[in-house]
Amino acid sequence: MSKAIAPISCIAAIVLLGVSPATAAMANESPSEEAHTGAHAGDADELLVVGHPPTDFGLLAGSATIEGDALAASLRGQIGETLSRLPGVSATGFAPGASRPVLRGFDGDRIRVLTDGIGTIDASSVSADHAVVLDALTVDHIDVLHGPAVLLFGGQAIGGAVNAIDKRIPRRIPESPSLDAIGSFGSAANERSLAAAINAPLGGNVAIQIDAQYRKSDDLKVGGFVNSERLRAELLADAAGHRAEGEPEEADELEGIAGQRGRVPNTAARSYTLGAGLAWIGSGGSLGLSVQHYDTLYGVPLRPGAGHGHGEAGGEEESGESVSIDLRQTRIDLRGEVKLGGMFESLQLRGAYGDYRHVELEGDAVGTTFSGDGFDTRLDLVQADRNGWRGRSGLQYFTRDLALVGTEAFVPDNSIDRFGIFTLQSLKSGPFEFEAAVRFERVTVKSAPAAFNHSFDLWSGALGLSYAPGDDIKVGLNYIRGARAPAPEELLSNGIHAATQSYELGDSSFRSETSDGLEAWLRYKGPRASFSLTGYMTRFSNFIAALPTGEEKEGFPVFAYAQVPARFHGIEASGSVEAARWSGGGLTLDAALDHTHAKLVDIGPAPRIPSLRLRGGAEIRKGSLRLRGEVEWNAAQNRVAAFEAPVPAFTLVNFSADWHPLGEDGPLTLLLAANNLFDVNGRRAASFTRDFVPIAGRDVRVTAKLAF
Repeated sequence: MSKAIAPISCIAAIVLLGVSPATAAMANESPSEEAHTGAHAGDADELLVVGHPPTDFGLLAGSATIEGDALAASLRGQIGETLSRLPGVSATGFAPGASRPVLRGFDGDRIRVLTDGIGTIDASSVSADHAVVLDALTVDHIDVLHGPAVLLFGGQAIGGAVNAIDKRIPRRIPESPSLDAIGSFGSAANERSLAAAINAPLGGNVAIQIDAQYRKSDDLKVGGFVNSERLRAELLADAAGHRAEGEPEEADELEGIAGQRGRVPNTAARSYTLGAGLAWIGSGGSLGLSVQHYDTLYGVPLRPGAGHGHGEAGGEEESGESVSIDLRQTRIDLRGEVKLGGMFESLQLRGAYGDYRHVELEGDAVGTTFSGDGFDTRLDLVQADRNGWRGRSGLQYFTRDLALVGTEAFVPDNSIDRFGIFTLQSLKSGPFEFEAAVRFERVTVKSAPAAFNHSFDLWSGALGLSYAPGDDIKVGLNYIRGARAPAPEELLSNGIHAATQSYELGDSSFRSETSDGLEAWLRYKGPRASFSLTGYMTRFSNFIAALPTGEEKEGFPVFAYAQVPARFHGIEASGSVEAARWSGGGLTLDAALDHTHAKLVDIGPAPRIPSLRLRGGAEIRKGSLRLRGEVEWNAAQNRVAAFEAPVPAFTLVNFSADWHPLGEDGPLTLLLAANNLFDVNGRRAASFTRDFVPIAGRDVRVTAKLAF
């Protein structure tokens, strides 16, 4: 932790010098809180953030925000599940305790998961069974971003970025102490969660927040068979072989696994977070610091009969040992801002240090340990609006060390350093708006055990143009040139990777992965109807993918990383219309569609691509009561990569209600959500574990929010 303390201390001193003494004279004047306008799918022009980070440009094509009651009703233990119903968003769904977002078919290192513009500083992008260290119970809202402004966060964010705006560092001085609390229960996993935050003024323009959350869930309940039809057939064939060889006990066990229904074994999870934030806020600037400790223990379901670091024998079912991950992170965050004058509006600083460790347990025995720390910081200079010209430029530095010890250390100890410089400029003239972004990054990947030390110089750029022929309609076109350095696991892997049930081989000779992307979009927002349509395509000349070699090593199929041409394209659409209006309420009908088609040129379909999804809903509002019903159809995914099984279609019927019994602005909100009402057995095409971890069955969820 010591190597991060010095940079944080120096940056804090710079900000303090910037806000005093010039701003000390204004310390008695409490600034008003900037507004955050709630935006939803397609309402890109309404994405405004209080001070940090920069998401208020108008060309964020295909963007979406989830907040308020919708966020409270969607909260799950992992951010992938929380966001999975937004247009263009799926989830890796490895297990209830580990699920990252999938944006337009991209996951892992090709998307950024952020807290206030800063990375989560964990190992979730290294492997699909690693949890994302992000506590959604303490965030104000979550933005899903595409378009030129994504380059503010990193050139590797080819698929987009997910940015959670948290409340731990206060953004305003409250008039009096306040308490926010939220509690919920979900029936599919007997999930219990409770979170509370106290925000209070301390005098002298200083505010404090203290928060805590606890969540616990049992094994996940699903509709129908736990294992897919293909996997059941494999298990029954193996059982027949054991019976023919005179091994009835082994045959009975495999037949029992093939017939499993009800709950997915070893998917229970629990987590807790403790945090506190302190901020000084004056009319000329602000400075805040927070500390968080995150702790989670969750089960890692394995493919029935598969090995877990012991070759063909010794799988979870054979050894009787369940596999789980015990993960902890302590994180320190810094946020500062100096208000400027003239051409520049403000100088904004964000920094975070994270000390991360997780242990993979086989029963009570330690299998593999991942440990390390990281530091991420950015400095943004925000330009004032001058006759339609505005912009944001800055620097960003990230470093992370990761050490692996144990039987499944499939990648050697490594470190990664990123230094970036960027600018995003926007010019509005009449009905036209032009946007341009440029980012340069130098990424260095090192590994002493592998004698590897290589730097990548990356240039990324983007151009956007929009035209608004009227106040209610806008069309636009974006071009993005992305560049991503290969991840350490793509360069250096050489071992069994239990999460993918494969032996993975990296290639240290890889060059940078580059892409060219186009987005064309249309937005309409009238007094009683709105519509959003986005078409996109991305082409790679050297996409990095793990491809099967046809060989086996230590009982696992060998997948070798290779650079190949790839093509991604798709469409997202959403719309709503107020079909009826009456005193104190109305009826709104809405629909959404998203679809991604992806292939590796001359090879076949790209792995784990979400299927076509259609959703239609109706919402009735009357006073402080809202009722909603919706139907979601997920098409079959038959375009699958080698070693993947097709995914059958499934249809979900969901119902939700929220009620503000003490008035719309009252302190109490009650929410009811009944998802997958007909207990359908469904599987996500984007999931590594879809053959043995279906989606949740019928889940009746009750949530209460209290704020006073």
